Amino acid sequence: MKKLKVGFICTGNSARSQMAEGFAKHYAKKLGKDVEVFSAGSNPAGYVHPLALKMMEEKGIDISSQFSKSLEEIPLNELDYVITLCGDANETCPVVPGAKKIHWPLPDPAKEGTEEAFREVRDEIERRILELLKNL
Repeated sequence: MKKLKVGFICTGNSARSQMAEGFAKHYAKKLGKDVEVFSAGSNPAGYVHPLALKMMEEKGIDISSQFSKSLEEIPLNELDYVITLCGDANETCPVVPGAKKIHWPLPDPAKEGTEEAFREVRDEIERRILELLKNL
């Protein structure tokens, strides 16, 4: 069986998609799922938000080696699942032939900029990742 490839897409690739990538890699390994995980942004911010790093540390997951990437920097056309995490990405993400597209309309915690906003979005992403991986 071939390795499934999952891509998390949002606008800046600095918070939501970075946390999703971190959770998906962590739980795929823990659950023994053969999944390759990517994240990218339609307009990458060029950094991972410090609060995204901090919130993931609270969960014991280190995403400090991850970096903000553009869609051209991931194997977009090889993805089996494309998961958009914001309305902008949902509208602007290119169609990937053969990939199942899923949209998770999550608020941008960076707009609020509080730890509470980041925690709420982080916990919702974690819940959705676990549900997704159970169904793969």
